[in-house]
Amino acid sequence: MQQQPQAAEFGIAEARQVLAEVFAPWVMDLNLSIERFDFAPSGDAADWQPGAILRLPFSERLCRNGGTVSGQALMAFADTAMVIANLAANRGYRAMTTVDQTTHFMRAVSASDVLADARVVRLGRTMSFGRVTLLAAADNKPVAMVSSAFAML
Repeated sequence: MQQQPQAAEFGIAEARQVLAEVFAPWVMDLNLSIERFDFAPSGDAADWQPGAILRLPFSERLCRNGGTVSGQALMAFADTAMVIANLAANRGYRAMTTVDQTTHFMRAVSASDVLADARVVRLGRTMSFGRVTLLAAADNKPVAMVSSAFAML
């Protein structure tokens, strides 16, 4: 996808289009969906950060021996969610690449969709820093915490 001049409105529909056009085919095979896209604060939230909430639907194909969702799938999900969060922070598509990602797994998840709440903590001219909280959709309990850095190209 070509970098476009920033439109007045870049919302969830445009973010879904980027998800469908920019990512590798195997990422698309994860069947991710963007559930929320936050590019502007709603209300008077002093601690608001731009970001997005994505859903990874449960699939046996993502599970390792023992029936739990593999760490590799969760890390790819978190990385993809941070790209979408960066779209919100930039209010449009901007080429970027992952520089660093640290994942802290807190508990296993099985037989449940996983939600990613991805937030941009700081957006600079050349770098972006973010955090993702992965939650089991079945009980809304944390599965992993992820911190990441992206280079803006």
